Amino acid sequence: MNATEMVVLLDDAGEPIGIAHKSGVHTLQTPLHLAFSCYLLNESGQVLLTRRSPEKKTWPGVWTNSFCGHPGPGEDFEEAVMRRARFELGVDANRIELVLPSFRYRAVDPTGIVENEICPVYVARIGGQVEPNPAEVADWAWVSPALLADALENTPSAFSPWLVLQFPQLLQARALPIGAGA
Repeated sequence: MNATEMVVLLDDAGEPIGIAHKSGVHTLQTPLHLAFSCYLLNESGQVLLTRRSPEKKTWPGVWTNSFCGHPGPGEDFEEAVMRRARFELGVDANRIELVLPSFRYRAVDPTGIVENEICPVYVARIGGQVEPNPAEVADWAWVSPALLADALENTPSAFSPWLVLQFPQLLQARALPIGAGA
């Protein structure tokens, strides 16, 4: 993580009210800020899941969506998605589609660190081979949306809280091909 990376702070209505260093935002009293989640699909319609590095501040070692990030001040979301795809996974994200524009959540990890984000959710296609950054990603797997739905129903604690909340909404929006990649 770049120590000078900045995040956009938001008021309760989702309007920008300032910026802060990313390194200092995620605490026991994390202010509401802007983020995004992205789900990468391969040609077979499988979803790329990643297991968060043990070095991550929140939910280390937990399985989650393909990648997440924070757009910098004035940065376009699509540019931020492409930047994080390259940084975390060494891939190009293309055909980026905004699916859940107003997703918002607050969750507290077992250490007490809070995630408090307005977090639009994107689905994109992958370009290139996955070459994860070990500081971000401990493991990865391509899974069918149907298999992921089953795993989330039976073992939700193995996954990040945002994935647990986002996935049913993605299925409802028909953003993931539930019959694909079985």
